[in-house]
Formats: sequence, structure tokens, C-alpha cells
Amino acid sequence: MSALANVLENRCAIVTGASRGLGFEIARSYLEAGASVVICARESVALETAADTLRRVARPGQSVLAVPADVSRPADVTRLVDGALAALGRLDILVNNAGVAGPVGTVEAVDWQEWFRALEINLLGAVLLSRAVVPRFKQAGGGKIIQLSGGGATSPLPTLSAYAASKAAVIRFVETLAEETRPHRIDVNAIAPGALNTRMLEDFLAAGPQRAAPELYRRWLEQKRDGGVPLSRGAELAVFLGCDLSNGITGKLLSAVWDPWRTLPAHLDELNASDVYTLRRIMPEDRHMSWGGGG
Repeated sequence: MSALANVLENRCAIVTGASRGLGFEIARSYLEAGASVVICARESVALETAADTLRRVARPGQSVLAVPADVSRPADVTRLVDGALAALGRLDILVNNAGVAGPVGTVEAVDWQEWFRALEINLLGAVLLSRAVVPRFKQAGGGKIIQLSGGGATSPLPTLSAYAASKAAVIRFVETLAEETRPHRIDVNAIAPGALNTRMLEDFLAAGPQRAAPELYRRWLEQKRDGGVPLSRGAELAVFLGCDLSNGITGKLLSAVWDPWRTLPAHLDELNASDVYTLRRIMPEDRHMSWGGGG
């Protein structure tokens, strides 16, 4: 993280789903980069334990605030954002990391309430928090919104329809919000952190091979055996997207593992004039087929 040392000095960030896993690693990396953080999660005991650990990382002048919150509930979101501003006096970055696996199984077989609940947290929670911070960012003259996504955004995931649908939807939301807020110097981007060995993987595996698609289940077992992608990869990209080095990069889905994101500031004009790192419809001519029509 040496190249990003102190790049978030005096910044204040909200990181959701930060009691463990990637959210916790992002919060820790933000502290190391100089920021103060407000972390939230639904489980208050785990959240306070995480906050105690993070406070040992914080340097003089940095703050760590823990606010139990369900990001799908408007009252919780309002309390979280208002509490962050009251405690820290400013807000510069929102990291939407909170997410759930959702039910595993075919569309017609899974529990509908579990399916809907996954969209409430993964998609609607991100929208609610973004709605809450955008007016503050506009008033401040800028800000950063960072959305965690995943493989479900870019490819179908049989037997994980709620997860895949929510992750694809939130990317289109990121792209749309980026266009709405571009004139206000608010950068909105998404991160694909890679295959992580977190509690979500354990939730997927717990569903068992009877409910999961065979190929997916095999990949999960291999991922657990091999260790997955280090959490630090996604956290480092979250630091980059939260700092001034990434100013002007907006509306993109970036892979922490595969994309050369460190070099993007050198290609800003070309990047913003293109549709690279975005969701798009693939046309036949993109695959060198002549029968699909033009345009």
C-alpha cells in the first residue's frame, strides 16, 4: 500500500458491511491511508468487536465510529449518515459493501422472501445510501461513491439468480448515477474484487451440491481449497477510487485482479470517451459475425 500511503488523509468515509471480510479490510486500509471511518453492519456485537480492532490501527486525529444499521431500512440509513456527519463533521466517501448471498437454487424452487430480501440489501440498500449522501456531496463540491459488485454482474450464475440479478442491477445503477452526478464532481464506480474466501462463500457451500449448479459448486470447492483472492486486492482498489488520484474516473466497473487500474489516470480522456469497463450489449459484429445487422 506504500504507493497509496496517506492519500486519504483528513478524509471521512462510511464503509458498510464492515464487521468482517472485505468491508473490514477496506476500513482498515482506509485508516492506514489516513482516513477516519464510520463502519456499519447489522450485528452489533461483531461490529463493535471490529471497531475495537480498527481503533488500534487508528493514529492520533483519526476516528472510528461504529453504527449498527440495516442498509435496506431508510430510517437506519438516515441515522447512519446523520451520525457520521455529526461525529466527523464531513463526509467524503461512501463504500457500499454490505451484501448477502441470497438463496441458492432454481428460480422456481427458492424461497421468494429470501430472493426479495437479497435485492433489498444488495441493490436497494446501495440506492438508499447513495440517495442519502449525494445531496451532501453536491453541497461539498464533490465526493466518491464506491460500490462492491462481483461475478454476478458480468455473467449468468445458475442457481444464484437473486445474487446475480442484484449485482447486475447495481452496476447499471452505478453507471446511471455517475452520469447524473458527473457535473458535480462526484465519482461513482464499482469494484469486482475477485473470488473471495469470506462468509459469503461459506453460505454458498452450506447450500450443498443438491441446490447449487454443479459447475458453480465445483468452483466454490476449488476456491476454498486454493484460498481465493487476497482481500487486500479489493481494498487497495477501494483506496485508489476513494482518493484524488482517481478524480474524473466515473461510471466504471473495475476488476481488482485483472484491470490495470493504477494506470487509468494517464488515460482519463480516452477512458471517459469510451464504453470500456461498462455493461453493454454484445452485437454479432463484435464477434466477427456478419448476419446480425449493422450499427
